[in-house]
Amino acid sequence: MVKKIIASLLGLTSIISLGMLSSCVPATGESNSSSTIYMILFMVVLFGIFYFLIIRPQGKRQKEHQNLLSNLQVGDRIITIGGIYGRIESIREDSYIIKVESGELLRMTKSAIAGKQPDESK
Repeated sequence: MVKKIIASLLGLTSIISLGMLSSCVPATGESNSSSTIYMILFMVVLFGIFYFLIIRPQGKRQKEHQNLLSNLQVGDRIITIGGIYGRIESIREDSYIIKVESGELLRMTKSAIAGKQPDESK
């Protein structure tokens, strides 16, 4: 989903930038190759901005979430993406069985885990 959004943003910005740069033809009679160089340079700078502001941080968040999921153990207190608090009762290959406060057991996919609960001892 994030990749689709990024791709559409890049496509939209490239269309906008091409329109802006094509209207900026030099009045002094410079060759068309210099405006092409400026356009390419602008696109490289724009991609660099997108990389450092969107793509790289998203990759870091995904890596941290995968690390969190791989380090979860039975007994850890977690929060799901739906806001359910619980404790891991057992771990399966593709899911977790969690026990909520009422004593009910719920089966959650690994991707449904948002994170660990903060320590309440503070």
